[in-house]
Amino acid sequence: MPLPAPLTGDQVYHACPEEKLDFLTTDDLQDLDQPYGQDRVLRALEFGAGIGAEGFNLFVLGPAGAGKHELVERFLSRHAARQPVPPDWCHVYNFRFSDRPGAIQLPAGQGQQFKKDMSDLAEELRTAIPAAFESEEYQARLQELQEEMAKRQHQGLFEIQEEANRNNIAMITTPAGFTFAPMRKGEVIDPEEYKKFSDEEKQLVESKVEELQKKLQQTIQQIPRMRKEVRERVHALNEEMVQLTLGGPIGELREKWSHLPKVVDYLDAVREDVVEHAEAFQDSDNGPPAGLLARYKVNLLVDNAETVGAPVIYEDLPNHQHLAGQIEHRARQGNLYTDFTLIRGGSMHRANGGYLIIDARRVLTQPMAWESLKRILSSGEIRIESLERLYGLVSTVSLQPEPIPVSVKVVLLGDRMLYYLLSHYDPDFLDLFKVEADFEDDLDRNDDCYELYARMIATMARALKMRPLERGAVARLIEHASRLAADQRKLTAHDRVLRDILSEADHWASQAGADTVEASHLQQAIDEREYRASRVRERSREQISRGVVIIATSGEEVAQVNGLSVLRLGASMFGQPTRITATARPGKGQVVDIEREAKLGGPIHSKAVMILSRFLASRYAGDGELSLSASLAFEQSYGGVEGDSASVAETCVLLSAISRVPIRQSFAVTGSMNQHGEVQAVGGVNEKIEGFFDVCREAGGVGGQGVLLPASNVEHLMLRADVRQAIAEDRFRIYPISHINEAIELLTGLEAGEPDTKDEFPANSFNRRVAECLEKFAEASKKRDSNGDANNGGGKDSD
Repeated sequence: MPLPAPLTGDQVYHACPEEKLDFLTTDDLQDLDQPYGQDRVLRALEFGAGIGAEGFNLFVLGPAGAGKHELVERFLSRHAARQPVPPDWCHVYNFRFSDRPGAIQLPAGQGQQFKKDMSDLAEELRTAIPAAFESEEYQARLQELQEEMAKRQHQGLFEIQEEANRNNIAMITTPAGFTFAPMRKGEVIDPEEYKKFSDEEKQLVESKVEELQKKLQQTIQQIPRMRKEVRERVHALNEEMVQLTLGGPIGELREKWSHLPKVVDYLDAVREDVVEHAEAFQDSDNGPPAGLLARYKVNLLVDNAETVGAPVIYEDLPNHQHLAGQIEHRARQGNLYTDFTLIRGGSMHRANGGYLIIDARRVLTQPMAWESLKRILSSGEIRIESLERLYGLVSTVSLQPEPIPVSVKVVLLGDRMLYYLLSHYDPDFLDLFKVEADFEDDLDRNDDCYELYARMIATMARALKMRPLERGAVARLIEHASRLAADQRKLTAHDRVLRDILSEADHWASQAGADTVEASHLQQAIDEREYRASRVRERSREQISRGVVIIATSGEEVAQVNGLSVLRLGASMFGQPTRITATARPGKGQVVDIEREAKLGGPIHSKAVMILSRFLASRYAGDGELSLSASLAFEQSYGGVEGDSASVAETCVLLSAISRVPIRQSFAVTGSMNQHGEVQAVGGVNEKIEGFFDVCREAGGVGGQGVLLPASNVEHLMLRADVRQAIAEDRFRIYPISHINEAIELLTGLEAGEPDTKDEFPANSFNRRVAECLEKFAEASKKRDSNGDANNGGGKDSD
């Protein structure tokens, strides 16, 4: 078959022609109003932000660094600016149930005024009510009540005393109370003289004294009732004075807030409470208790006075308290206490009527925060409770604020795997987050995209407040964007990486004293980023150049080939060649994957080896049984091996081990293979090629080496300048292959050979040699089996 031609320099790199960029610097370009290439996300955001049905919250999914947060916040801010400002919310004291503070909704911006009005009222109560009790009118009426009580008490005693006097009996006051004694001519009779009274006289006196004592007892028993009556009249007087004092301020407030019935009801409750506790205001020395006045203040939970449109809130620490709010406690004399003024709202309160942006991974890693978020969205109200009380961990009595109805659109930001896991494992997730906004990883690259992508770069540069970029710098960044996307027909959509490169390029332009960012500054930024992450790569190359890790880049060897792998460390990745070896001998059709047996091979790699073994059986065994015992190994590999990108190399090295045909070590191979021998695309081809190129250069120079890669990977190539130069000078070659036969011919120099109608391969072809060797293996196996059967039979006879 005709061999594929090596790729040219133009095929391994898609340059950005500067003539496609019609500007001198990015200052000549206008900003983009909408992010370029993210139409799907924008439509999803428009739909999700506009629909009012329940459960249509959004999950914005995409890779890290795609700029999800910035795009979502910018879009929602513009969308929210056209919406009405949501109301204010406050908590007030509940005079009926002190542990259940009430919630009051007020029009946006009026919460501050209501709070000030109640604070002013409390201050006025502090001075006005004590002043009313100190007034001459109050003191005069109080004195009148007290005199009336004293008069009524004295009147009763006076009447008894008068009656006693008329009956010649004296009413004497003693420390123990009142007592009666007979008297004559105004003088109390001596006890000795009283003994001289006749029995009749004594009976009359004692009878009258007993009568007087009963009347005195009845009169004294009336005193507590009279005092109670006076206290009630004093209380009524106090209420009357407080009512008169409150009439003006409360009346004004009722008139001012008459448009809010709940506020009017609260003001009426305040008035009743002040009247009920009127006596507490009479302490003119210390004033009314601070706790009493604090009851009349307002805890402004949500203040939208400065809000324009609907709020857009980002919660960077979405735990339960920050989302749903909390009730704080303070220490007083060694004890903890709380009241309604210590209730604090959460981001759900602040975003009520607007949008709340949350990082999905962060809310899932906070204890019980995910369940709290779902409960709020499901119930449509926010209940401020501590986690301990909510989940029954403590039984202490605390406040139970009135729930606040919530209407908020929650936008979660996360990667795709997180979205799919939640969809699969959380039955509530899809009921609450019905709008999927999926970010594009890459953008299409064509002639029409250059202007828009350049404007996107200009928009980023102005946002970073950096120097303008020259046209050449923009062209170089577009080329690098294709390299980041690993596709000549795509451009990366990862904002973070592009912003970082722009910032670094601006730094190098500053170091050079340039007024604009040139292509050289951008290239320096790219090179410096690679150098900072190159320590492990350089140590790996050093191990190869010193011969510690054995890699051959010239000559021919049987059962040995250079495979290509990619190592990813953090945000960087680099390619590294790996020697793959094989052994083959007669057997039962078994191909041993040493990596799998050593538990270093992953499931995809194991699958690739199974496909390889089935390919051998299908191609060379026909309807018979494949007689082969083979093994494959990645030499000097001490970590895990995963992926199927080495299956073409493994097939070639195993066929070399069977046929004893040597393989050119100047080539490295990458590519996946199916059961029909077709070569399939793999990842990381740029890093793999450059890794082998670097090893060849350090092993004595590049001269005739090359890489075999799948033809379907050609459009993914965006190689370094030094590799492209070597390709242009024909010192390094890249061959695109579509079938295993092409790899065989390039690696061995022999014709692979196609089977004829009798399933026989051409003479002297590589596949003919493989087939002949497998036939020998089969004959050896049959001979061994027959010898074994004979031995077994002889053994039976001897028994």
